[in-house]
Amino acid sequence: MTTYFSSDFKLGILGGGQLGKMMLYTTRKFDITTHVMDASNAAPCKISCNHFVQGDLMNFDDVYNFGKQVDILTFEIENVNVDALEALEKEGTTVFPSSKTLRTIQNKATQKLFYRDHNIPTSDFTRFAYLSEIKDAITNGGLELPFVWKAAQFGYDGNGVKIIRSLSDLEGLPKGECIAEDLIPFKNELAVIVARSADGNISSYPVVEMEFHPEANQVEYVICPARIPDDIAQKAIDVALKTSNAFNHVGLLAVEMFQTENDDILVNEVAPRPHNSGHQTIEASYTSQFEQHIRAILNLPLGRTDSKVGGVMVNLVGADGHTGDVVYENIDTIMTLDGVTPHIYGKKQTRPFRKMGHVTIVNEDLSKARSIAEQVKQTIKVISK
Repeated sequence: MTTYFSSDFKLGILGGGQLGKMMLYTTRKFDITTHVMDASNAAPCKISCNHFVQGDLMNFDDVYNFGKQVDILTFEIENVNVDALEALEKEGTTVFPSSKTLRTIQNKATQKLFYRDHNIPTSDFTRFAYLSEIKDAITNGGLELPFVWKAAQFGYDGNGVKIIRSLSDLEGLPKGECIAEDLIPFKNELAVIVARSADGNISSYPVVEMEFHPEANQVEYVICPARIPDDIAQKAIDVALKTSNAFNHVGLLAVEMFQTENDDILVNEVAPRPHNSGHQTIEASYTSQFEQHIRAILNLPLGRTDSKVGGVMVNLVGADGHTGDVVYENIDTIMTLDGVTPHIYGKKQTRPFRKMGHVTIVNEDLSKARSIAEQVKQTIKVISK
């Protein structure tokens, strides 16, 4: 058996953002040696890992050369060079989740076709090689408004997604491959995080409910457990487990879903890594999603996934109209509130809607946690000097 703790074993993480930084909470706790690569020399992970490399995650040589230095390679962002991961796997480097899993998920058109092929419930969609084909389809009656446009690749945090209600909404969008999805009337947006270890052990976290910012299309609040009936929660968990089983991934899979007006559960999209919908697990769960990801990819026993207490997570994003050196206004005020823990990611520069941190609110009474979350949201401001 490989000894990971206080040894010469090396874990590589591609991406040095906040998700990697929170994974490093666990590697530091376990004394596991970590190498991190990110394009920015000011990446949040730089201060927490053992070895930091500046490199382009989409560049074959940068990813390949970095991967040759480590024993197991994982990632905290999907936009990495998959050909390099595949080459590393062929030469004996373990990559979790695998290049095959990432290749399917990285392209939203491929991801949607995967659901269709595996009978995983999802909204109907049409795939287009070019944006111009969408205009033709609308004009010729093959596509009805409104619908959801999604760029096939490189979307994140609400970028690359837009509701199209008229032809003019297509102006200024990227010209390349995309999908047009049916606009689903839904009651709730839900998510379930599933962990799968290398030897096939599986565990899932409770269903969370996500409340989105209407303009930025980013999650504003994550509420755990979701305020839904038990039978709907079980249905969501079953769909998440079916999705995980189809991908046969190793590590975490965050499955985002819609609860429709008819209480059907449809998969929206997945992420093969720790996810914004699981940040509250640090304070509210027996095992955080970040520790669970590390346990899964190292084939260690998976931890308990149930919650110790109700949790609500609030994203801290840069205020509109503010760009430059960051200031967290009224952070000391929110820390006087019951059960509040801020997490500041360490990005020194703010810009509108950039994820700069999050705040977790824990309380035995979920409705009380939610109302304190509202207070937090209204009090703290992420502004520039």
